[in-house]
Amino acid sequence: MDNKNVFVAIALSMSVLLFWGAFFETPRKPIDQKNNQKVEEKVQQNTIAPTINQPKTIKKLTREDSISNSRRIKIENNSISGSINLEGAILDDISFKKHKQKVEDGKNIVFLNPSNTENGFYIETGWTSIGNKIKVPNKDSIWKVVDNNVLSNNSPVILQWSNKEGVTFEKRIELDDKYLFKISQKVKNNSNSSIDLYPYAQMTRNKIPDDIQNFYIQHEGFIGVFDDELKEDDYDDVKEKKIVRDSNDGWLGITDKYWVTAFVPEKGKNFKSTFLYEDGYKANYIINKPTTIKKSSSGINKLRLFVAAKEVETIDGYAANQNINKFDLVIDWGWFYFFTKPLFFVIDYLFKISGNFGTAIVLLTIAIRLIFFPLANFSFRSMAKMKAVQPEMMRLKELHKEDKVKLQQEMMALYRKEKINPASGCLPVLIQIPFFFAIYKMLFISLEMRHQPFFGWIKDLSAQDPTSLFNLFGLIPWDPPGFMIIGIWPILMGASMWVQQKLNPAPADPIQAKIFAFFPLFLTIILASFPSGLVVYWTINNILTIAQQYVIVKKTTVKTN
Repeated sequence: MDNKNVFVAIALSMSVLLFWGAFFETPRKPIDQKNNQKVEEKVQQNTIAPTINQPKTIKKLTREDSISNSRRIKIENNSISGSINLEGAILDDISFKKHKQKVEDGKNIVFLNPSNTENGFYIETGWTSIGNKIKVPNKDSIWKVVDNNVLSNNSPVILQWSNKEGVTFEKRIELDDKYLFKISQKVKNNSNSSIDLYPYAQMTRNKIPDDIQNFYIQHEGFIGVFDDELKEDDYDDVKEKKIVRDSNDGWLGITDKYWVTAFVPEKGKNFKSTFLYEDGYKANYIINKPTTIKKSSSGINKLRLFVAAKEVETIDGYAANQNINKFDLVIDWGWFYFFTKPLFFVIDYLFKISGNFGTAIVLLTIAIRLIFFPLANFSFRSMAKMKAVQPEMMRLKELHKEDKVKLQQEMMALYRKEKINPASGCLPVLIQIPFFFAIYKMLFISLEMRHQPFFGWIKDLSAQDPTSLFNLFGLIPWDPPGFMIIGIWPILMGASMWVQQKLNPAPADPIQAKIFAFFPLFLTIILASFPSGLVVYWTINNILTIAQQYVIVKKTTVKTN
C-alpha cells in the first residue's frame, strides 16, 4: 500500500467528518415509520387519554416587560438567579451566574425566558385528568405563596391553588446550591368523591436557538435515556413527526452545546414521554397510571428538574449522587467516550496545575505525542525510506512504462532490497486516529474551555482567532466581514501542515499532488472559523510531528545503486 494514498485518504476523511457540518445541515436520522405507526395506533385506540397541552395566545413582549408585568417569587443560589411566575407556577426566568454572554461585558447567560417572548423557553409541572373533568390549575391560574418569598438552597417555597370543588393543589419546590430543583406536587381532596389525576411535566421552547451549531460532531436538540437506552432526536425530526416512548425508568430533556434542561420522573412509575412540535418545541412526560385520591385524603408526586450548565464535575456528581442512569451523557462525549472523557480529566488536571487552558492544551498535545512516539517513529521511518527511493522508483517507471508486469517486479525487488514494506506506515497512523478525534471532540464540547484565555490576542479559546490577514492583523483600521477573518493561529496551522507535507513522499500522480498541495490552504480557510483552542492543538501537534519526522528523515538513508 502506498503511504501517500493512506495519508490522502485520512486527510480527506477527516475533512469530511470534521467540516461537513460547517456547510451543510446536520443529517437527519431516519425515522422509524413502523415504530411511529404503532405509536399512532396506540394513541388512536386510547381516545380517552389525558391531555397536557392547552391552547395559548402569545402577545410578544420583551423579556424585561414580561417579567416586570407578572407576579413572581425570586430564585437565587450560588449558580443561578431568576424567578418563578405565579401565573401558572411556571419556571421561565433563569440565568447562569458563573457563565457570561461575552468575555468583556460580564452579563450572565440568560437561559429560560417567558412564554410571551420571542425566545420563550419555560417549564411547567402539574396534573391532568381524563376528559378534563376535574378543574386543575392551568397556565392562567394564579398561585399563592404559602411559605417563603425567595427560593434558595436554604429555603424551599410552597405554592398553593384551590378549585371550587374542594381540591387543593400544592407545590413544594426545593433548590440545591447548583442546578437541581426538587418538586413535590401534593393534592388534598376535600371534595365529595375520589378523583384520578395524572402528574406531568413539560418544557417548551418557542423556536430553535439562534446560536445552534449544526455540526455533525455534536448533538443539540431532544435527548433522553429510556430504560437504559440513550435517544437523541434533532429539532427537524421532531417538527416532522412527534416521537412517543414508554419507559419504566429514565430522564428526558433538551440539550444545547453548553446547557441542558432535563426532567427525571419519579422512580418506579411507568411514564410516557413525548417530543413534539406544537406552538413550539416541547418535551414532556406523563405518568401512565393515575394517582387515585380518595375523598378526605391526599396524593403526592415527586420529580427532579435540572436547569444546568454542562460542567463535567457537576453533571457527574448528579449522576452518581442522585442515582440517575447515564445522566453524564447529557454531555456529548461521542463514539469514543472511553477516550474522550478520560482525556478531559487529564486536560482539566493540567489546567489546574498550569493555570491556563491554552497551556494545558499544549501540555496534553506533548503528552499524546510522547505516548505515540514509538508508533510515529515506525511510521515516519517507512515514509522516509519511501521518499528516499522515490528517484529510483521514478527511474523504474520511466524505464518500464510499457511493461506494467516488469515494473511491478522491479519495484517489489527494490522494496525487498531496501527492506521497505509499503503498508508498514498505515497501521500506526490508523491506531492514532481515534485519539485525534477524541481530543478534537473533547475540546469542541468542553464548557470548561469557554471564555478561557491563552497568551497574546486569544481572549477566548472557544471562539475563533479574532485577528485577520486582510487587515494585516489589526494594523489597518478596518473590520473585515466574517468570511475574511483568517487569523494568525490558522495561518500557523496551515504553514505547519505545508512543511509537514514537504517531509512526506510526493504523490506520483500529478493531479493527486495538486490536490494534496491545496489541502493546507483548504484547512487554513476552514479552521479559521473554528474555536482557537482546537487550532492551537492542531498547530502544536503539527510542529511536534515535523520535529520528529525531520530527525528521522535526516537519519534515514538507502542505497539504490
